[in-house]
Amino acid sequence: MENILAIEQLTKSFTLHNLGKHIKAIDNVSFFLKEGEFVGITGKSGSGKSTVLRCIYRTYLPQGGHIWYNSKMFGTIDLAHASERTIIDLRKYEIGYVSQFLNVMPRTTAKELVKHAIVEMGHDATFAERETEKILEHFELDRSLWDSYPATFSGGEKLRLNIARAMVKRPRLLLLDEPTASLDETSKLKVKMLIEQLMKEGTTMLGIFHDLEFMRNLCDREYRMQDGRFAAAAEERSAYTRS
Repeated sequence: MENILAIEQLTKSFTLHNLGKHIKAIDNVSFFLKEGEFVGITGKSGSGKSTVLRCIYRTYLPQGGHIWYNSKMFGTIDLAHASERTIIDLRKYEIGYVSQFLNVMPRTTAKELVKHAIVEMGHDATFAERETEKILEHFELDRSLWDSYPATFSGGEKLRLNIARAMVKRPRLLLLDEPTASLDETSKLKVKMLIEQLMKEGTTMLGIFHDLEFMRNLCDREYRMQDGRFAAAAEERSAYTRS
């Protein structure tokens, strides 16, 4: 099975001008994902985990290294140096991102957000309506909230909506940045069920979780970060091997 993603010597730093400080967030990080894998990154807060994901999604522009992505649309491209137009297209059709936070256009209802994500993939309105209702029901988002604005939602409701919007598109590559951080156990189980379904359908995933129990029986490999570097080579962990 070929690589869908290969990161080579990725480096990202930040300059805090008001403090006169230069902070290296990640330093010469290299790893790979094969198609259909679920790879986990663990480590303490501030170790650089989220920075890796944001560089792949191009929220951050890395200072050095390469992010080789095997795209259906463009072939093999370097996300670290791809054009903004290319990145927009990949986010629209191939690469999904789930974080703890929901950033959406104002005056857009929860149902409209999810439905738009499906229509954006080229599906018709009838299909989009059906799939939207299905995934909102899966995450037990109360029907009374479907036509409400997410700004009024609780933290857990916003997070469930954020996950639903990303997963309903069934991206080729899904980046998960602490997606279960503020969820209760029932909601975590709902996320896990959908992750397992996407895995069966062939979605490749790279996830950050502080909840190691959640990763059990999901991850194929784990990378542990410490001070912006991988503390050790990728580990095939029997505790995380899918049954």
